[in-house]
Amino acid sequence: MDEVKIDDTVKAFYKTGTYIGKVKEDRGSKFLVEVLGVHTHPAQGDLHNPGQTEDVFFHQRKALAHHEKANVDKQAVHPYDDEIPDYMKSLEDSVQKYKEKLERRDTEFNQKALTRLQDLEKQYFK
Repeated sequence: MDEVKIDDTVKAFYKTGTYIGKVKEDRGSKFLVEVLGVHTHPAQGDLHNPGQTEDVFFHQRKALAHHEKANVDKQAVHPYDDEIPDYMKSLEDSVQKYKEKLERRDTEFNQKALTRLQDLEKQYFK
């Protein structure tokens, strides 16, 4: 595994999203990562009960903002050698990919997740 250092460009998995960013600090078991792009939009719904809609709190999760910093477990941070994407374009692309995935199967969970995602689109791209 390649060693990640401060100022390296990385792909970082945080909660349920994946981001492109720069390592700002080494904090022991975590890296402080500045978000520069969105690779995979965070999942919607209850993470502890995936696919369920009954008797659960169905969360709406926003992507981390441009230049927001997150403490990410070191094992979830990997070198990224491609070009850093434009933040807004990468956010738009990640939302579109997630919508397409949800639209492939017509389930109650996917419908609810799609509704949350469409609401986020209005907030992101007003």
